[in-house]
Amino acid sequence: MIKRSTTKGAWDEKVFDAMVYTIAAIIIMLVLYPLLFLVSASLSDPTKVLSGEVWLLPKGLTLDAYTNILHNEKIWLGYRNTIIYTVIGTVINMIMTILAAYPLSRPDLPGRKILMLFITLTLFFSGGLIPTYLLVKNLGMVDTMWSLIIPGAISTYNLIVMRTYFQTIPWELQEAASIDGCSNWRLLRSIILPLSKPILAVMVLFYAVSHWNSYFNALIYIRNEALYPLQLILREILMFSQSDAMDSTVGLEDKIMLAESIKYAVIIVSSLPVWIMYPFVQRHFVKGVMIGSIKG
Repeated sequence: MIKRSTTKGAWDEKVFDAMVYTIAAIIIMLVLYPLLFLVSASLSDPTKVLSGEVWLLPKGLTLDAYTNILHNEKIWLGYRNTIIYTVIGTVINMIMTILAAYPLSRPDLPGRKILMLFITLTLFFSGGLIPTYLLVKNLGMVDTMWSLIIPGAISTYNLIVMRTYFQTIPWELQEAASIDGCSNWRLLRSIILPLSKPILAVMVLFYAVSHWNSYFNALIYIRNEALYPLQLILREILMFSQSDAMDSTVGLEDKIMLAESIKYAVIIVSSLPVWIMYPFVQRHFVKGVMIGSIKG
């Protein structure tokens, strides 16, 4: 009886493992296929894409869309601007979030629960678009890079996650350092931050991707084309290529086909830096988010 039960248990475990691997494989395919299709479509003859011949690998290999995009000087201007906004914005985000999350993680902070209540309320309620625009305008930040950085200097969600992670660091360790004469600044710099590398890597990724993909704030606040981020310039290129194809009667079919390829190439060009950056922080990503979500 024991042997039969053991055999049955091993069989059930194998069936369960097979189901888990099957479901995981399906999820991976569902996630990866759109990305592979985008790359293939951007490199394929647009007539084959429109006819449905391209479903995984490129057909009729062509780089016309990338040549058209990358020869546009505005693309490189957009890359420069977006890199500046992303780097400066992420640095400010991290400094502000750390300086807010660390005090809120300490049990000896007076009124900590009330402060967290008010901070949490901002997840559900905001001033709205028009009051925010008027505030940014009155502060003189319209048509400057600061309009894309300062209004979102702290993400409430990221603040709560980082504060929760800081709470997982033993309070006794911090008390012992304080007894040894360690100041709060020294405690933060020498003990808290070195022990928080996973969550710091996650927050850098979150903030950097948010800045990189942002275009709505630029659409509202920026009028000077020299300050346009990459996403806004790619949007203009895509709209121009489509309108140019529809307005022109010379080579109409070729221009429509090129506009179709540009649509896919634009997504690849804008997403590539994020794809390159992610593997460097991936090992910290799951650990940081999971540990940061253990406590409320």
